Amino acid sequence: MSILELSDKGKALIKLYENMANEGYQRTDNTIISNAFSDFELRPFRGEIKPILAQYEIKSVLDYGCGGSNWEDLGFDDQTGMSAKQFFELEETLRYEPARGIDERRKVDCVVNFDVLEHVFISDVPAVIRDILSHASKLAVINVACYPAAAKLPNGENAHITVRPPFWWKGMIDCLAPEFPDVSIVLYCSKGYRQAGLFPIFSNEKWQASPTYVTLD
Repeated sequence: MSILELSDKGKALIKLYENMANEGYQRTDNTIISNAFSDFELRPFRGEIKPILAQYEIKSVLDYGCGGSNWEDLGFDDQTGMSAKQFFELEETLRYEPARGIDERRKVDCVVNFDVLEHVFISDVPAVIRDILSHASKLAVINVACYPAAAKLPNGENAHITVRPPFWWKGMIDCLAPEFPDVSIVLYCSKGYRQAGLFPIFSNEKWQASPTYVTLD
């Protein structure tokens, strides 16, 4: 397990998310949600992600910022009733969720990170992305929300604290990708709820193998 060093504000923010996970939260429409962070955010993408995981022969996954997701619960896939572990034909699934005291981080084939980075304090974004990529040996699948949340932090601020456009996130990850040359990156950026756009899969290895210097992906 690696040590992720966050700023003081980043550490304080995790305490706010712990509060939300334990006590629920208020939405911007003032309704109260008691079962916080319970959605399996990867589920709507399962059909398009499955062949990508198969292409890279993924057998182990770390769900980084898993919320309440459980990869062994049946019913992940509506048609088959399979769990996420069964559906993706995985041998091992691990989870990391600091707001719930879950930390199973170690090196795996693939790290998935869905609707997490927008909750990270901006000064800590590079460190968190490095931590994500450092635990992947083959692939990282990331989805970032680029719009304000319906949820509010206990202090009244919006729960999506780092809202930036898709190419800001692409540029941030592009700058860090060369440090992890063996890791290919699948990046979704959502401009609205269930409105995700997918960048072409990229990696430093792909850039180095290109016959040109100009990189458009």
